[in-house]
Amino acid sequence: MTENIVDHDPNCLFCKIVAGQIPSKLVYQDDEIYAFHDIHPWAPVHFLLIPKQHIASMAQLTDAQAALMGRMMVLAPKLALAQGCNPYPAGGFRLLCNTGAEGGQEVPHLHIHVMGGPRPWLRG
Repeated sequence: MTENIVDHDPNCLFCKIVAGQIPSKLVYQDDEIYAFHDIHPWAPVHFLLIPKQHIASMAQLTDAQAALMGRMMVLAPKLALAQGCNPYPAGGFRLLCNTGAEGGQEVPHLHIHVMGGPRPWLRG
C-alpha cells in the first residue's frame, strides 16, 4: 500500500466517522463502503459515499481499487432513489468527487457526493 492508501488513518475525519468516534447519520454500510448524510447539504438529498479503507483521493486509486469503485458507482443510484431522489429520466441525481486542493477537496479521504431532489438547490 502507498502512504495514501492505508486501512485507517487515525487523524482522518472520515476514518473517525467510519470507526464510530464521530457521529453520523448513516445511509448505508457494508464491509467496504460507508454512506452518510452531509452535515451541510446543498440539495434536498445529499449524502457522501466513501470507502472504509483510507484512500486520500481519486488520484491515489490503483487497479486494486477498481472493483470497489465499481461497486460504489452501482450503489450510488440505488441509494439515491432510497433517499428520495426521483427516478430517471425526469428525476435524477448528481455525483461529485472533488480531488486535490485545486479540485476543491476539503477532507483528504476519497468521497463521492450524491445530490438530488427537486430544484433549486442551495448550491450547484
